[in-house]
Amino acid sequence: MKLGPFDIFSVSGGRFQIDGGAMFGVVPKTLWQRVVEVDERNRIVLDTRCLVIRNRSQVILVDSGYGTKWDPKVTAIYDLDNTDVLLDNLAACDIYPDQVDMVIMTHLHFDHAGGLTRRDKCGQLMPTFPQARHVIQRVEWEMAMASPVELGDAYYLEDLSPLEENQLIELIEGDIEIVPGVHSILTGGHTNGHQAIYIESDRQRILYPSDLCPTHHHLHSMWCTAFDVEPLVTRRRKTELLGQAADAGWLIVWEHDSTLAAGTVRHDSRRGFVVDEQKCL
Repeated sequence: MKLGPFDIFSVSGGRFQIDGGAMFGVVPKTLWQRVVEVDERNRIVLDTRCLVIRNRSQVILVDSGYGTKWDPKVTAIYDLDNTDVLLDNLAACDIYPDQVDMVIMTHLHFDHAGGLTRRDKCGQLMPTFPQARHVIQRVEWEMAMASPVELGDAYYLEDLSPLEENQLIELIEGDIEIVPGVHSILTGGHTNGHQAIYIESDRQRILYPSDLCPTHHHLHSMWCTAFDVEPLVTRRRKTELLGQAADAGWLIVWEHDSTLAAGTVRHDSRRGFVVDEQKCL
């Protein structure tokens, strides 16, 4: 999509499968299985739609997929594609790792941050995008680096430490304009440092809510993931942002949706919000 000076499109960082109950939290399976297919292991298919924002002077990538560093056990559990899905898809758009100027992270869970680093031929960890500033909310970075036991395997230091060692980290705090026209919104909810991203030009806006609303099946305020550290915050902030999007006609890009890349939404008396118009990116 063209938005003012920006060319904007989504590229997959790889599909994977995950327990459907984990993705829909307190919502009973009898409800969510009506709208999404489930396999014999109770898994549903998710995508990792990373966002590319490009203008004449910069290439910005939002999130990085799950990467290629996974062992056979994890690969089997999540049905991961351990090939260079993200880099291959970027190359198809004539974008290569050393041309990426900035990587903005919505948060640092493995399916978003795994692609930030990779192993070289000798098995050493290295940044995937060596010329890029990696923009992360400070509270998210501090939580990830602390890796509290209560969060289990939410964060992996091998995704992050090489960035710090190569001085590629830029920490931000709260809602800011990261570069002209590209903004962060600190939402919390999914993680304490979770942020949504929006791009604005000529009073038009594209919203990338990440795991605040990971698919179009999560438009209902109560349909949230079991991974949310503060689900009440997720419900409140999601409703606020979706309300603004519905009122102003913003385009929403869903990061984990395996069937619908983007769309506008409208208010609905029964479900809160529903898809109004589908879009491809």
